[in-house]
Amino acid sequence: MVPTAEGSVKVKKDGNNNYNISINIKHLANPKRLVPSKDLYVVWAETRENGTKNLGRLNTSSGLLSSTLKSSMRTVSPVKPTMIFITAENDASIQYPGSQVVMTTSNF
Repeated sequence: MVPTAEGSVKVKKDGNNNYNISINIKHLANPKRLVPSKDLYVVWAETRENGTKNLGRLNTSSGLLSSTLKSSMRTVSPVKPTMIFITAENDASIQYPGSQVVMTTSNF
């Protein structure tokens, strides 16, 4: 849905059996520019044990001098994700993803 965007996701198990998730994205357009426009991006984890879980809002930095539109998120999950995807939404606290999926990983 945002063809110029490119990103990476790293998932690493820590000593407490939790999973540290690090997401970095470049060239992700402002969600207001999507059709239909939205207010923000939400990151989701698909898991075998608990289905789809909202990991939170993707932080986007787009200043006057920023040409790359960098976005990032770091979080911890007690459950191993099998896939990560990002949707455009109007509310960061929603429990189920909307239909505007802008990026997704393959299964891991």
